[in-house]
This record gives sequence, structure tokens and C-alpha cells, in this order.
Amino acid sequence: MASIGVHEEGTASAGIAAAAPAERKPMGMLGFLACLLQYMRPYRGKFALVFLGLLAEMAVNALVPLSFKVLIDRAIPERDGAVFAWVILGLVAGALLFALGGLARDYLYAELTGQLLSDIRRRVFDHLQKLSLGFYTRTEMGEILARFSTDLAAVDNAIASATWGILPSFDLALTVVLLFLLDWRLALVAMLIWPLVLVGPRILAPRAGRASYSKKEGEAGTITLVQENVGAQSVVKAYGLEASQIAAFGGRNWDLRGRSARLGFLNALIERTANLGILVLQILIMAVGVRMVLAGEMTVGTLTAFQALFITLSYALYNVAQYAPNLIQAAGGMHRIEELLSVAPQVTDRPGAGELPRIAREIAFKEVRFGYSDRQPVLRDVDVTIPSGAFVAFVGASGSGKSTLISLLMRFYDPTSGAVLADGRDLRDVTQASLRSHLGVVFQENFLFNTTLRENIRLGRTQASDAEVVEAARAAEIEEFILGLPDGFDTLAGERGGRLSGGQRQRIAIARAILRDPSVLVLDEATSALDAATEAAINETIARIARSRTLISVTHRLSSVVHADRIYLLDAGKVIESGRHEELLAREGAYARLWRKQTGFVLAHDRGDARVEPERLRSIRLLERLDVAALHELAPRFASENFARDRTIVREGDPGDKLYIIVRGTVEVARSDPESGRERRIATLQDGDYFGEIALIGNTPRTASVRTLTDCLCLSLPRGQFLDLLDRLPDLKTEIVQEAELRARGLAAGEHASA
Repeated sequence: MASIGVHEEGTASAGIAAAAPAERKPMGMLGFLACLLQYMRPYRGKFALVFLGLLAEMAVNALVPLSFKVLIDRAIPERDGAVFAWVILGLVAGALLFALGGLARDYLYAELTGQLLSDIRRRVFDHLQKLSLGFYTRTEMGEILARFSTDLAAVDNAIASATWGILPSFDLALTVVLLFLLDWRLALVAMLIWPLVLVGPRILAPRAGRASYSKKEGEAGTITLVQENVGAQSVVKAYGLEASQIAAFGGRNWDLRGRSARLGFLNALIERTANLGILVLQILIMAVGVRMVLAGEMTVGTLTAFQALFITLSYALYNVAQYAPNLIQAAGGMHRIEELLSVAPQVTDRPGAGELPRIAREIAFKEVRFGYSDRQPVLRDVDVTIPSGAFVAFVGASGSGKSTLISLLMRFYDPTSGAVLADGRDLRDVTQASLRSHLGVVFQENFLFNTTLRENIRLGRTQASDAEVVEAARAAEIEEFILGLPDGFDTLAGERGGRLSGGQRQRIAIARAILRDPSVLVLDEATSALDAATEAAINETIARIARSRTLISVTHRLSSVVHADRIYLLDAGKVIESGRHEELLAREGAYARLWRKQTGFVLAHDRGDARVEPERLRSIRLLERLDVAALHELAPRFASENFARDRTIVREGDPGDKLYIIVRGTVEVARSDPESGRERRIATLQDGDYFGEIALIGNTPRTASVRTLTDCLCLSLPRGQFLDLLDRLPDLKTEIVQEAELRARGLAAGEHASA
């Protein structure tokens, strides 16, 4: 098999925490409240009204205990009906005030809490739009989604139930004042003992805060695993990974169970210790108060009012203790939200960055070096100039760095050294928005939003009229198809454009790029995932619409760029050859070898099959010794096989019985990791590559699995057909068998990635 390595242009790290500034410890309850105050500032007037409502409720709550003193010490002993009537009238008036004022406060507070959560949610989403592409290559999607689900839900719960914690807190303050007014001696006893009630929560709260943060981390990891599993069901089923996935989820779920149990127990301890302290304090106050009444130092009415107020204080303490776990969980969630908000974009507009006019002269890469990490550079001293109006192509194997050039041109990243220039201006000196307004991009996988086809096209220029959208669709040759749909341009594209074929999605993306009217049209493997007929049709459309624009094509398929004004061949991040197609072929260098690898096939577009030319088979090492007659006899024995995307062609450990040549498409070669049991990609193969050659000689097990990354057209040769030919060539058979045995031993030792 052709030995092709895999280069990853961005690896996942530990997540958002790795990108955020370091913080010594998770946010505590006071930290959460301080953070929340920052979000409350724009609404301080409305919150002041809510606070006044709380004060009114506190006053009403204090009326009932205080009325006991008046009733017991005056109205009842003196049988004073007037005092009794005034007390009852005051209580009724207070109840009405409590009911009407409470409803108004509840409505206003519900409105404010909804606004607060909306502001936090919007701030997080807005910040995500500012973060550079590198953040998304490092961060798992579940880590981001958890901020909007479990983390924000914890904050929401704490804010929504704040009246159960805030109102009792104010009740505590007012009740303490009233206790001192009733009897300062007994109140002083309560205040001296009261700190003991808070000892347990004080000790346990920091631990609970760390446990809450840990639980949130576990929830995010679980969400990531579930999301990854749901999105990879075709791979799971194709590779028979159900058992290993269940085991992986079981381990993650068990870990989350432990974290949840620890947090739950710590929260329960906080409540338990607070409640125990409150109970002890109630008994103590009752004992001291009764002793003072017996000694004639306090009236029965005062003790009754004091005890009633102290019960109110106890309930307030109890409610605060009950609310504390909500605050702890919200603090963990808010810490993770603020952690995300503290991540700074890698690519930003410099102060004073100017607007870039329409690109009129050239784009230039000047001694550009770049790496996604410090350890492995992806581009090395790239020096390329692209004149305005030219058709330029960057070609090379997977991982050669060609798509990274486009990322630098789009300013998804900035060069480590050197510069990318547009009409002589460093792209770092112009705004990102003005740069990208002049670029139209068609990717290999173009994302369509689950909205109408009209709106998906209009994304190219959001202020475009309906007529301009239709004109762009006509230019992309998709208008007729759209009008043939029942809902026409109002047809929903489906999730990720799932209601359309690959070619239709590409044409929608082309229409979107046309509507933008860019000076530079960029194609990043735009047709590599399409069948030959669709690719040819779309290439004709692109050639027509690009006549008045600079066209930059990034592709591994050389047949689509033979008419380019200049072709740059990249290998390991360096431009190793450049020139026109004919010039590069004449040099007989790396480009010519790559061209020969991808040619030698005859495609039948109407049938979706192919055949291989006999001489093309000499590029396969085990077949290079066959003479012309044998090659002509062998070539017709190759059969066409079409494989859909995400399809397993061969599975590791299965018996090997065929050689495969990839005519069109991309596959990954993966091996299972003995330690983790998970698949690990070891190579990516594309047009002209082959795998399984050792299977032609012996029925050896496959040493790796091969799965399609795009729709693929392959040619396959069964082992029986090949051995039948060799039986008539005994001398050659001996040489080939010896060669195959040597290759097999090398592969077993890890010399090459093979299937």
C-alpha cells in the first residue's frame, strides 16, 4: 500500500479550561453573588423596586410576632377591646399589603430574572462568535454546549429561587434589630451563640464549591461523549463499537455518579449542621428566656414576642441553609461560564486597523511560516504571489498544508512569521470583516442551516433582495432544481442541508459565494467529495463564474486544475514545485509522479464505474514484474465497487482476499489501540492510492480497518483471480511470493500502515 502519513492541523486539548487564564480555585458563593451584581447593574432601578417590596414584606412578617407583646401584656390583661381591634386591623391591612405588593414584586422579579438569564446567554453566544477558529479545533462541542445547558440551568435555578434565600437574609437583619429592641440581654446571648451555627457551613462550603465545579466538568464530559456517539453512529455500527461505547459511557457515567454523590452529601451536611445549630440555639433561648421571666426580669408578652421573632429568625436561617446548595451549584456553573468568557480570541483586529478596498492587484504569501503548535510547523517559508484575475491551484497530499494556506488567507489564523498581503497591505493591518467581504469560499463540506434555501443563499450578503438571490441561484445553475420543489426557494434545507444531495449543497454554496460578489473565489476541496459527473458539471459552472475573479483552488485531484495559470505542489508544508500543468509534467518530478498515480483510469460517468489501463498497474509494487501480456490479461479482472461515505471497506482482523485501488474518493486507515480499545487513524488515502496488496498472495488477516470519508469508487481484484494468473507463470510466482513475504514481515514490524 502507498505509505501516506496523517497530519492533523489542529488537535483537541483538555478543553476551555486550558485556554482560559489560570484561576486558583473555583468561584464561591460570595464570588457568584459579586459576579451576579455585575449583570444586575443595568437594571438597578428595577431591582431597587424589588428591594422595597422585600422590605414591605419584612415589615408585615414582623407585625405578627410583635403583636403578641401588645396582646399579651395590654389587650388581654386589661381586657382592652380597642387595642385588640387596632392590632387585628393592622394585621389585616398588612396581609392585604403583603398580598398585593407581593404579586407586583413577583411579576417584576420574574421579568428581571428572565432578562438576566437572557443577558448572560447572549453574552456567551456573542463571545463565541468572536473566538478564533483555533478555539473550536481545540475544544470539544460538549464543553461549549454544557455552558448553555447544565451551567446556565444552575445559575437560572439560583436566580429564580433567590427570593427563598434573599428575603430570609433580609428577615435575619430586621429580626436581629427587633430582638435587641425587645430585650438586649437575651438578644446578646443569641448573637454570641449564633456564630456557632455557621461553623459547619463555613467549613464545608468551599469543599462543596469544588465538588460543584467537578460535577459540572463531569456533566460536560458526559454530554460530549453522548454527542460524539450520536454523531458517529454509522462508524459505531460499521466497526461494531457498541460494546466499547457502552463501556466508555459506563465509566464516564460512574465517574459522574461519584461526583454527584459527593456534592449531594456535602450539600446535605451544610443543611444538617446549620439546622442542628438552629435547634440548639432555640432550646438555649427558651431556657434563658423562661429563667428571666421567672426572675421577674422580662414580661410574658416580651418573651412570647421574642420567641416568635426567634422562630422567624430560625426559619430564615433554615431557608438560607436550604438555599446555600443552589448558590454553590450556581457558583460552579457561573465559574465555568466566566471561564469561557475569559478566553481571548487568537486573531483580533489591531487598534487602528483599516478597511481593505476590493483586491485589485495581487495576494502574496511572503516567507510564511505557521504551525498549530510549537512542536510541528505546518507551513515552512511559503513565498507565493497570486496576480489578480489569475487561476491558481495548491495541490498535494493530505496534510501537506494546502488548506492551511486558505485559513491564513481568511485570517482564521495568523502566520507565526512572515506575512500574507493583499495589494501590499498586511492582512493584520486591516479589519477581518473588510477582508472577508472580498472573499467567497466554497468548502468541501458546506454547512447549510436548517432554514429556507433562499435564506441559505442570502447568507452570502444578508441585505440582498429576493431577485438577487434568484439571480445567484441561476448563475450557480441550481434555480431550475429549486423551482421544481413544492415550496421552491422557501424549501427547508434540513439539518446541515440533509434534504439535498452533495452536488445540490455545493451549488447552493456556490450561489452563496456568487451573491457575495467577491474579488477572490476560494475553493477548498470543493468537488473532491462528489462523483465524477457532478464534479465535472460543477467545475464547468465554477470556470464560468470565475472569469472576472481571482480563483484559488485547493485540491488533491489534479484533473480539476489542469487549466490553472499556475500550480503549486506542497509537501510537508513547503512548495516543492510550481508551474503550469504541462511544464510540471515535463519536469518528471513529484507532480508528474502524482499525476501518473491519479491517471490511468477510464471512467464511465453514466454507469458510475471505471476500468484501469494495464500499464497503470505497474505502479503497484507486487505487480511491477508482470509483463505486458500479463498486465493486459489482469486489468479486465478488476471490478468496480462504489462505497458510500462512512462505509467500512475492510475491517481489522478480517481475512484478506482483495486488492483495492481508489479511483476517486478519500478513505481513512485506522488501527485499534490495545490500551484504550478505540480506533486511531494512521493514514489517509486518496485518488490513486491502494491497499490490501499482501492479500493477493496469502489469506492474511487485515492489519487495519479502512473506512470511507467521502463517496468512493474503487477497483478491486480478488485473490483467486490473481493466483489463477500466477499459476501459469511459476517462475514469476516464486519471486512475487518471496517479495510478499518480505513485505508482510515489514508490515508486522510496523514499517508501514496497511490494511
